[in-house]
Amino acid sequence: MTGQFMNIKKLAYQWIVDDADKTDVKSSYYCQTRDIFQARLNSMRLTLLNNKIRSEENIYIITAVAGEIGNNSFDHNLGNWPDIMGIFFGYETNNQRLEIVLADRGQGVLKTLKNAKPELKTDIEALKTAFTEKISGRAPENRGNGLKFVKNNIKIIKANLNFVSGNAEAKLNNEMTIKQIDQNIQGCLVEIKIKK
Repeated sequence: MTGQFMNIKKLAYQWIVDDADKTDVKSSYYCQTRDIFQARLNSMRLTLLNNKIRSEENIYIITAVAGEIGNNSFDHNLGNWPDIMGIFFGYETNNQRLEIVLADRGQGVLKTLKNAKPELKTDIEALKTAFTEKISGRAPENRGNGLKFVKNNIKIIKANLNFVSGNAEAKLNNEMTIKQIDQNIQGCLVEIKIKK
């Protein structure tokens, strides 16, 4: 979607904090299943390529980063969605700026990673672990590089990423900072911003 930014982050936040019976599951941003998400992700990639928003290489990296985050939501909540299965996925472009927002009403990073690392106590510890260690909430599967891939590629494309889960927020650009926030959300809310 192009034009004026209409604050898709606010829409995503509302989508994940509303009571389940008030959540807009008819929204064009809602991807109930992975195949719907993949189709919309491919559509975003084509839109970015056609509008020459970034170099072709960067567009493929941006698509891979968004794909990793969205697929994590489906992978780590499979069979364990607390209420509404699926994710919120939206993007906007305006004057060579790009904003991508993904959100889910899943278990969150802490609960997911406790399966593999029971000693984790806080959302801050969970986010730090997710972005710095090879670990997966799907143990004993040999996985766990996804958010490290995201972190490395955010630097390459010179983007800003905010990743909120529970009451913790990770901010990534050239550096990574993780802090406790006043909000406490179930699931995850991720915003990727790329300026001209």
